[in-house]
Amino acid sequence: MTDRTATAVDTDRLPPVLPGVVAAAVASLPPRLHKRLDATVERVAGVPVAPVEGGVSVDCGPEALVTLTPGPTGAVTGPEQASCSCLLTPRCLHRTAVLVACPVADQSTHPASTVAALAPSAGAGAATGRTGKNGRAGKNGRVGSAAGADGTAAAAPTKAQRAAAGALWRAAAAVLAAGVPAAGAVAQAELLRAAHSARLAGLPRAESAALRTVRGLRAHRGRQAGHRLAELVEVLHDLLYVAGRLAAGDPDPALVGTLRRAYQPDGTLEVYGVCREPVISATGYAGVVTHLVAADGRRLSFGDVKPGGPDRARDCARAVTEMGAVAVNHAVLARGGLRITGTTVSPDGRLGAGKGVRATPLTGTDWSTGPLADLFARPLVEVVTAQLAADDPEDPARAGTALVGGDLLVVGAVGDQVLARELAPADPAGADRVPVPDGPLIRLVPVNSHPALSHVANLRRLASRPGLRIRVVGRLDPDRASTLRPLAVGAVPGATVTLRLPEEWHGRADLGYDQIQGGHLPPRDPATMAEPVLAVDADAVAESPLWRVRRLVELAVSGGRRAVAEAARGERAGLAGPLRRAGFTTAAAVAAALADESDRRGRDTFGRLTDPDPDRYAWAWLAAAAHLAATERELIRSSWTAPPAG
Repeated sequence: MTDRTATAVDTDRLPPVLPGVVAAAVASLPPRLHKRLDATVERVAGVPVAPVEGGVSVDCGPEALVTLTPGPTGAVTGPEQASCSCLLTPRCLHRTAVLVACPVADQSTHPASTVAALAPSAGAGAATGRTGKNGRAGKNGRVGSAAGADGTAAAAPTKAQRAAAGALWRAAAAVLAAGVPAAGAVAQAELLRAAHSARLAGLPRAESAALRTVRGLRAHRGRQAGHRLAELVEVLHDLLYVAGRLAAGDPDPALVGTLRRAYQPDGTLEVYGVCREPVISATGYAGVVTHLVAADGRRLSFGDVKPGGPDRARDCARAVTEMGAVAVNHAVLARGGLRITGTTVSPDGRLGAGKGVRATPLTGTDWSTGPLADLFARPLVEVVTAQLAADDPEDPARAGTALVGGDLLVVGAVGDQVLARELAPADPAGADRVPVPDGPLIRLVPVNSHPALSHVANLRRLASRPGLRIRVVGRLDPDRASTLRPLAVGAVPGATVTLRLPEEWHGRADLGYDQIQGGHLPPRDPATMAEPVLAVDADAVAESPLWRVRRLVELAVSGGRRAVAEAARGERAGLAGPLRRAGFTTAAAVAAALADESDRRGRDTFGRLTDPDPDRYAWAWLAAAAHLAATERELIRSSWTAPPAG
């Protein structure tokens, strides 16, 4: 007998579902029920989830109990794993709404879906099918193609790949024209169907962008905490960029991308721990990743990330994960090392944990010796500006993810941000190092502000000691002026006013897990404290008139084409003028072109108004978004080299 005892009013308890399963369910739903689907999804999202043998159930009303029975991976990977007790199943509103309410599963971590073919959704065209956040655009907003890495021409996309990319382009252009309020379950299902086709065609980057777009749409429509409209703009930008260029036959191999978990044998490796990082993903996964440096200088990682939420990320502080025949404690590994045989490594540097892997512990080293010292061998500003100046990276999702290290002087705080300046090289006389003359004012912001983690509390503790010298490992924030997101901090070698961490911490503290206490800080000594910085001028991006372009680009996503047209009518003269006067002439041109295209309507042979072409509007939006991203990136790069304000 089915157990219908509710356990929690929380859709996060629903299992993830592969995109193809959701798309097939929506496609099979009678068109007359499409208008009711979004409202039904909202209703079932608040219904208690009950455990049943092998899965969960959702009570959708009289004689309508939807049961989900995930496979071994914890995800629903086939249509037979979702059923409803009503008479209309499987083409029923209840089953479809529950599947839509489930998180979207990452297909790279689950077996292929058993959905053999997906029915086309109503209204899908038959046309064949150009920028992500890091898409490179010239001053005129156009995007060029690239040759192969060896200088020879790369192979053009196949006919199947161009067709799959064309379907993604049409689905994404329709979402852009409609805007978030109108991009409900049916529009999302079309994106999921196209993502499934992209996977079958061997287009992992396009597939990933489509899935992230759907998750962003759901988060924005559901007003989920922590979601930012800028993130949805960014991922929709990447989706249209990749799909458009592939559909047009661009041979750049970076557009195809690589499968994230294609592990390859790598012989014997010696690796040393840098730090631990808690992980809380938007896709329902959580855990810990330990960052490592190999003896040959490569940056690697080893993780324990599984379905779960913030509690799992917090509880993984000392998690033990199997690496072949060895149990690896992440807290120990982050401050120690391993000699690994039978190693397998993915293209993005993740260590595998297959049965053939063997590992023996190595004596831990601090950050100032061995291969870990290379993290601090170059000036921080030099490393960061090199990252920002890099040409179109193969995977935009990796932009700003490489770890960087530097020695900083804490000078104050603004909110949750620690303000600091980079220290000059060591003084031969042995005196405490002083800031680099005319160096930028650097902001340290939390990697994750969730209260279950310690990032915010630790940064506040550090900010309480102006004059404190700290060694920092973290990531560049590519979207904000002179900003880092620190993962760990340590004592600056040779400094007197620096951290005093416990011996067992090996000279560093993981900001997400370790808790810095008052005793870990030097005594308050007015003679050694820096003059605190109490206020900071707006950053380079905020000071520029580019906010007008960003507002228009974001309005296009949040409100759709009509919202852009209405806004443009109200401020036509005030949009381009300030941009031109500030020297942003191309930004003024692409913004004006987007405004004009949003309000354009065609007429048929009888003079009647027709629906506007979504392709031309999508191209105009892409030109504006691409130029905005490139210009803001250059302003952020300059913020690392310009002297501090005031």
